[in-house]
Amino acid sequence: MHQPKAMQRIIDVYFRDPARTTLVKAGTQVLVQDGHNDRLYWVKKGELYGYLDNGGMKTKVFQVSQGMFFGVHSFFAQTLMASTTVVAEKDSELAWIDLETRPVEPEVYGSLAEQFMPVMVHELAQRQMMTGLQAIEKEKALQKLYAAEQMTTLGQLAAGIAHELNNAVGVISSKTEGLQQGICRLLEESKPHVSPFIDLGIYTGQSATSAEVRARAKELQLAHSLEREQARQLARALPEGEVPAYWLDNLDEALQYWDIGRDIHDMRIAAKHAASIVRSVKQLGGTDTARQPDVDVNDTIHKSLALLQSNLRRVNVVLRPAVLPCITASATELVQVWVNIIKNACDAMERTDDPQIEIITRHSKNRLLITISNNGPMIDEATRRKVFQPNFTTKKGGLSFGLGLGLSIVQRIVHSYGGTIALKSDPEKTKFRIKLPIA
Repeated sequence: MHQPKAMQRIIDVYFRDPARTTLVKAGTQVLVQDGHNDRLYWVKKGELYGYLDNGGMKTKVFQVSQGMFFGVHSFFAQTLMASTTVVAEKDSELAWIDLETRPVEPEVYGSLAEQFMPVMVHELAQRQMMTGLQAIEKEKALQKLYAAEQMTTLGQLAAGIAHELNNAVGVISSKTEGLQQGICRLLEESKPHVSPFIDLGIYTGQSATSAEVRARAKELQLAHSLEREQARQLARALPEGEVPAYWLDNLDEALQYWDIGRDIHDMRIAAKHAASIVRSVKQLGGTDTARQPDVDVNDTIHKSLALLQSNLRRVNVVLRPAVLPCITASATELVQVWVNIIKNACDAMERTDDPQIEIITRHSKNRLLITISNNGPMIDEATRRKVFQPNFTTKKGGLSFGLGLGLSIVQRIVHSYGGTIALKSDPEKTKFRIKLPIA
């Protein structure tokens, strides 16, 4: 172990005498708290711990290993009383000096206290560093404790919310199913010719993005001499391919029943999504094991966009998906992740001219990379550090009140997959980057 020159001289001059060297076995008490001590020890080999007994509670307060000293306070302050109990953690070799030790070359180096000043300064610095590290560890422990208390309180709140919402979500889900069956049965009997339109809405919903609908609507408007709103609605229903003639025979009626089917489709998805949100809030801090193989991440993003149609009406959504391998996941959990991030982006862009959300999916080696960015205002650094905390929200009272759970749940879900989520923001763009392992 490298030592400064002054320290090395002290060791060479005072701690090389075999007569003042001893071997101690692991478990040996070298010093006893409040016991007599008139020695300064230097550790030649091994490792020892110092313990402080405070009213029966024994706490480890320091560790000494090769090249370090102990017994400094009792020796130099001449209290002759050990302030801690020192126990050999491993078999150790110790050298020492005592109060009978005379200074070597005092005419050059001064008294024993003057010669050992580097030892005292070094040990003081070591103890200060140790105290600082202990303070940091204590603060970390307190933060974990506070976080645990917050999660406990949040869990109690979530349990109450989940209890109230479960029944309501169950009613919505079952009634939507019953409503679908009743409408389809009625139309089969009274208007069988509209069944293809409502069935298409029910089973496929709307998959096209806002930009795709606008581009498709322009094509349809020119090709079939349609009104603008008719063309847009038809683009939502038939985002690609030729338009069958039976659609154009009575287009308004076809679009009306497709729209009813699309609404039923969205209600079913929303009810399923709401149920998953209730489960996730209730299990905040835990993991959902109901995961299935062969989940398509791109498909979960499409479902999220479908659920957020009302929020995205004035937003240009640019979706750049890559061909991705399927993963083992809960589709409803992933939908929840995208919905929370996209909904937050919509809220942030309320006052943004030409708001835009860009969603990019990529596949790199053994992980998926999903990037969701928006051109809303920059998020300052102080806020970025807090956005994933369970109780943090930038929303204030009124209709925009929020519990601050959205991004906390997002982070918990992503971490439960062994993934990561990061937020970057500058004046031009705010970006969430999510990495998910494939295996």
